Amino acid sequence: MSARLQRLRERLMALAPLELEVSDESHLHVGHAGARDGRGHFRVRIVAATFCGERPLARHRRVYAALGDLMQTDIHALAIEALSPEESP
Repeated sequence: MSARLQRLRERLMALAPLELEVSDESHLHVGHAGARDGRGHFRVRIVAATFCGERPLARHRRVYAALGDLMQTDIHALAIEALSPEESP
């Protein structure tokens, strides 16, 4: 696992996930204008009790807050699937 992926995973652990998948999709965006600055494209699937009763926008904001400065330094694009335990298959 790359150091960048490890940093993302470590930050997201603050949400006490029951499940966490983080994948780097940067290779799919080579040459993309936003990728030229070295930041990456990532996909996150996270299942956490903290999302119970929250709307999707609030869940995404929690993820962004957990990632903090990585949103400006390491991440260009982030696809998020944030679920409560009841919603996870």
